[in-house]
Amino acid sequence: SAMSFEWPWQYNFPPFFTLQPNVDTRQKQLAAWCSLALSYCRHHKLYTLDVLEAQESPVFNNKKIERKLSMEAIQVVFEELRKKGNLEWLDKNKSRCLVMWRRPEEWGKLIYQWVSRNGMVNSVFTLYELSNGDETEGEEFHGLEEWMLLRSLQALQAEGRAEIITMDDGKGVKFF
Repeated sequence: SAMSFEWPWQYNFPPFFTLQPNVDTRQKQLAAWCSLALSYCRHHKLYTLDVLEAQESPVFNNKKIERKLSMEAIQVVFEELRKKGNLEWLDKNKSRCLVMWRRPEEWGKLIYQWVSRNGMVNSVFTLYELSNGDETEGEEFHGLEEWMLLRSLQALQAEGRAEIITMDDGKGVKFF
């Protein structure tokens, strides 16, 4: 969306960029960081993050007040997101990760609603048509990265609402 991103009030509050020693304060702080990171990724449709690049990203680096979250603190935030099921590491060194501001089940639900709304149950689609086709233009799942699309379809398959099939030019899906 062309709308500019709304930063939470904490973002301009210098102590927000230092992990607080008090357990209760830190919990609230981490919750706020998690929510900020997810809404930022959602706004910019980011599905993968690089930990080193993250430190330079506006999310963790507020140039206006000259504060940035330390590498260690970013790791703590990412670990918190992992525990909530919103993040998955891509490597053992934890340098790159997948970000799921919507879980696969939620994406699956959105896709299935679109299929039902358009009377396309029992139809077959290629993955490309779903994520990049003209028909899905303007839908929230338009432009969804393939790994996430596959996972959402696997979630629907587990519920018996879809079947992932192999086609000549890759994978497809049939909805029930």
